[in-house]
Amino acid sequence: MQAGMTSGKYRITNNVSDVAEASIVVICVPTPLDDQRGPDLAILESAVKGIAPHLLSGTLVISESTSYPGTVRDVVAPLIEQLKSSADVHVDVAVAPERVNPGDAKYHQKNTPRLVGGLDAVSTRRAVDFYNTICDEVVEVSQPEVAETAKLLENTFRLVNIALVNQLAQLCADENINVHEVIDAANTKPYGYMKFTPSVGVGGHCIPVDPMYLSWWAEKNGSKASIIDVSDEINLGMPIYVSKRVRELIPAVAKTKRVLIMGVAYKPGVSDVRETPATALRDDLIAQGCEVGWLDPLVEKWDGLTPVSADWECDAAVVATAQPGMPVAAIAGRGVPILDCTGSFAHLANVTRL
Repeated sequence: MQAGMTSGKYRITNNVSDVAEASIVVICVPTPLDDQRGPDLAILESAVKGIAPHLLSGTLVISESTSYPGTVRDVVAPLIEQLKSSADVHVDVAVAPERVNPGDAKYHQKNTPRLVGGLDAVSTRRAVDFYNTICDEVVEVSQPEVAETAKLLENTFRLVNIALVNQLAQLCADENINVHEVIDAANTKPYGYMKFTPSVGVGGHCIPVDPMYLSWWAEKNGSKASIIDVSDEINLGMPIYVSKRVRELIPAVAKTKRVLIMGVAYKPGVSDVRETPATALRDDLIAQGCEVGWLDPLVEKWDGLTPVSADWECDAAVVATAQPGMPVAAIAGRGVPILDCTGSFAHLANVTRL
């Protein structure tokens, strides 16, 4: 980035009118959920409204933001038409949903295939040509709705399978069956199976969010994506279940209920705490009368709270995210019972695997 800025090929600006200098404008902004767990397109709409008056004729606008099928056709394009500077201005519009896996050293923007679909043949061709300059493989689809739906399917697949194994973990625990032995046994099948493991829940901006856009879209069209709704309910309930499990580890003779959460980012190797299930875990532990401390080598602050030190006295601990450099072994060595929701520390004494 610095090299690009030095050479003049890369420029950062907060002046939206500068898009008039661009032949291609790529929108990549968050599309979160609202309080009813439905789509919140306020940020996307704001971005489109900001650029629309400054677009010159012949500009290609691409949305990389994940949203429900029809967003580019029914929201982005009409806003551009409504707010462009003149009726004579023609703007091509396409979608190319972002595919990114933070912290992944193998797959990145260049070697991850990119889905591209335009509102017409010209928009599609121009978008395909653009992504061919930065991606190894570009997959052209027939219409924007195909790309939009495919992106939602990708993360819905993960949400549903995570929910399945999270529910199975609870069923097996109730009947004293080792769910991890079950999973490993199933994984010996060389076809028709993909391994997922139980966890404290799902987090980040994609898996907990994107499927709900698909569910909302189905309901809007008079249908119901019940498998998504049930999966969402199961995963949202996992932090409550984990809270119960870790509280059961507190020794009966303990005079306090101090619980340490280790790893609060939504996934290993990152500092991102957006939608982290550790938040619901913390809140339920507190609601159940526990004093909660936390630590995460990659997170400096969490909801305005600072981490405790590794020698913080606790009656039980839970590993929510397997961050590098966490003092799990040292804490287990002090005799603290630990619930491991990651499977990374099950070999240690005093550690129980979820």
